[in-house]
Amino acid sequence: MDMNKARNHVAIMMDGNGRWATEKGKPRSAGHYAGMLAVRRTVEAAVQLGISNLTLYAFSSENWKRPKQEVDYIMQLPSIFYKTEIKALNKAGVRVEFFGNLQVLPKKTLDVVERTMQETIYNEKLILRIALNYGSKDEIIYGIKEMMQSNRQGIQDYEELQQFFWTKGMPDVDVLIRTSGEQRLSNFLLMQAANARLVFIKAYWPDFEGAMLSAAIEAH
Repeated sequence: MDMNKARNHVAIMMDGNGRWATEKGKPRSAGHYAGMLAVRRTVEAAVQLGISNLTLYAFSSENWKRPKQEVDYIMQLPSIFYKTEIKALNKAGVRVEFFGNLQVLPKKTLDVVERTMQETIYNEKLILRIALNYGSKDEIIYGIKEMMQSNRQGIQDYEELQQFFWTKGMPDVDVLIRTSGEQRLSNFLLMQAANARLVFIKAYWPDFEGAMLSAAIEAH
């Protein structure tokens, strides 16, 4: 793979927060907080590596089935992320975009999501996309419904259809990374990652480091 192409779009399935916490005798919320710190390290590394697009799977549409206390904490993380990272993101030139079925998020969560996107909208160094309440099958259904309601006729190819998706404007994924040793796609970017190189890493997400990101995009 052309290394310059590999740096165009890297997507990561951030898996293993809960198991990381459990193995350390900590509450699952501690794993999610540690996972947020790993996001900070990964964004910093992505900027240094010259990656143009970084997409992170933060919360799937199926994660609502988790215990309410855990879900409630995860819904607070965008606010914590904003408070601790917004200045650094702007300084580094990182634009943040959230995608998924955002309108059903708790109001406080949605408010800070929109604020984060608005306050980073003019940054151009790196586009950080965060999938929140996202499922690829849900996105496909949503896109088809939007297309039908638009009365658009004569869709010829995927690029035209994509204009109706939550991921409108997102380039195809070049490298898809999953941490924790699991080797499943878990309903993440099924179309956008159709031709991506898959990299599975044994480390849990909270232990993910910039060197792992570099090794993943350089692997053949």
